[in-house]
Amino acid sequence: MSRIEKLRELLEAQNLDAFYINHIPNVRYLSGFSGSSAYIILTRDKNYFITDFRYKDQSHAQVKGYEIAINYNNNEEVKKIFDNNGFKRVGFESGRITFHSVESMKKDYPSIEFVPLHDEIEKLTMQKTPEELQIMRKACEITDKTFSHILDIIRPGMTELDVSAEITYSHKKLGALKDSFEPIVASGWRGALPHGIASDKTILHGELVTLDFGCMYEGFCSDLTRTIAIGEPNDKMKKIYQVVYDAQHKALEQAKAGMTTKELDSVARDYITSCGYGEHFGHGLGHGVGIEVHEMPGVSQRTNITLIPDSVITIEPGIYIENLGGVRIEDDIVVRENGCEILNKSKKELIIL
Repeated sequence: MSRIEKLRELLEAQNLDAFYINHIPNVRYLSGFSGSSAYIILTRDKNYFITDFRYKDQSHAQVKGYEIAINYNNNEEVKKIFDNNGFKRVGFESGRITFHSVESMKKDYPSIEFVPLHDEIEKLTMQKTPEELQIMRKACEITDKTFSHILDIIRPGMTELDVSAEITYSHKKLGALKDSFEPIVASGWRGALPHGIASDKTILHGELVTLDFGCMYEGFCSDLTRTIAIGEPNDKMKKIYQVVYDAQHKALEQAKAGMTTKELDSVARDYITSCGYGEHFGHGLGHGVGIEVHEMPGVSQRTNITLIPDSVITIEPGIYIENLGGVRIEDDIVVRENGCEILNKSKKELIIL
C-alpha cells in the first residue's frame, strides 16, 4: 500500500474530507518535491500540490500524480480548493503548524471543522523501504568519508569553526546536498556541552574533541558522533571513553524489533549508572532518523514505543562532566527482527592523533 493510500485510509477512519499538509519534509516524502515552499491537500480521491512561481518547472518535473497549482499567493489557491470541494472536516499537522495559522484558517473558513492530526505522517516515515535504506547507506558513507577527512587535517591550533567548515565542505564535495544539522565540534571543556556548536575556541594538545555531524543526501539524513583525542588524553577521560564505548556496544548488541525504546535506553543507561556516571548521562539514548535528522521514535526513558523492523534510529550514549569535558559515540542503525544493521563504518575505538 502506498503512502497516499495509507493516508486515505486515515481520512476514511477519521471521517475527514481532506488533509492539509504544510511541513516541507513531509511534503517531500509524499510528493518527491525538493524545494523549500509548498503545500499538499489530500482528499479521498484527489491530490493537490500548491507552490509558487519559483518552483514552476521544478514541481512539474518532480511531482507526479498531483494537480499542481502555481500561485504567488498560496492562500488563494488553498481557498479555491476548499471552496470548490465544499469541505466540512479537514485534518492538519498539529505538531507542524503555528497556533496563529490554525486560528487564521478557522477564521477564514468558519464552516469547516479543523481536526488536529498528530504525527500521522511521521508514523509512516519510521519504517523505511529498501530504496530508502540504500539512500541512507550512501548518506552514512559520505559522512564516514568526511570523518576520515577530518582525521587527516585536524590538529592543535585549529579552531572548532575551522573543523566545522571542513565538515560542510567535505559533505558537499562528496555529493551531499547539505549538512543535516549544524556540525557540533566541542573540544576540551566544551565537550561537556552535549550540543556544543562549533565556536572560535582553539583546539589544544591533549584535549578530546567531540564531532557530531551528518549530511542530507537525496532527501535522507545521516548522523554520526565520534570523540577523538588530539594528543594523549588524561587517564580520567580515557576511562570515561571506555565506559561510553562499552555502553554503546551493549545497546547495539541488544537492539532489535519488538523491544521498546525505554528498554533499549535502559541497556546503556543502567551500565553507565553502574560505573558511577549515571547523573552525567542527561539525554536519551537516541532518536529516529530519516527525512529529518530527528524524527520518531525517541529512544529514552520518556518514550515507550515498540521498535519496528526497518526503522532507523541512533544509538548515542554520552557522559558530560562540567569543566572537564565529555564523550559521545553515535551510530545510525537499521532495526531488524533479530538485531540491527550498523550503517556507520567509522572506527569507534579511541583515536589518538
